[in-house]
Amino acid sequence: MLLAIDAGNTNLVFALVAGDGEIRARWRIATDPRRTADQYAVWLHQLLELEGYGRGDVSGVIIGTVVPRALHNLQVLSEKYFKQQPMIAGQGVAAWPIRLDVDEPHNVGADRALNSIAAHAKYAGDLIVIDFGTATTFDVVDGDGAYKGGIIAPGINLSLDALVTAAAKLPRIAIEAPEANMSVIGRTTQSQMLSGIYWGYVAMLEGLTDRVKAEIGRPTTVIATGGLATLFQQHTGVFDAIEPDLTVRGLALLHQRSLSAA
Repeated sequence: MLLAIDAGNTNLVFALVAGDGEIRARWRIATDPRRTADQYAVWLHQLLELEGYGRGDVSGVIIGTVVPRALHNLQVLSEKYFKQQPMIAGQGVAAWPIRLDVDEPHNVGADRALNSIAAHAKYAGDLIVIDFGTATTFDVVDGDGAYKGGIIAPGINLSLDALVTAAAKLPRIAIEAPEANMSVIGRTTQSQMLSGIYWGYVAMLEGLTDRVKAEIGRPTTVIATGGLATLFQQHTGVFDAIEPDLTVRGLALLHQRSLSAA
């Protein structure tokens, strides 16, 4: 099986992907570039056993990262504990199989390219991929699978952290979907904050998506991914589909294509 590793700014995801593309197991840990290969190995070994697998079940490793400092220890993990030379998404044999049609293609984040690969493989035509992570990103993919650019906005947790940090009297609140009958006009500090964060984000999602669709000028499918996608699905019709494992599926597809091309 393939061990796909997605190292994001906030979380690092390990996933076991079978040859048929089915994700058999996935685990998440906070991203910390100081974490050593040995620490990863102890943690992963226990989780593999809980799922009924062992290190010998891993026959390939691919790493996608937007945190350069985390890469070395993940490579050591692969080589030392899984006896595999890992593929690095976007490099060498795992170079991007899609055209990055932007002014600075070398600056496109691995997660955004991987999301584009996976989305184009499953959906036809023009696409907007919205990824809810540390930042909320909008990626535009044309009908030929080329990455055309996008938008980067502060993630909802980042926005809330900034608000609470900068305003001494504002409390930290949980981000949750408002109740169906809840007024947008809050009557307590907490309800006003929730309304501003949640409905403000919904307005951003809908407004930016409408503007991008108008620029594309053709029918466009909107795909959401990331942990908070389902939180907004309840109160907006902006998403045509939610794909929670889009980045991992992009890693698996890239690994498969790279093996076929080798």
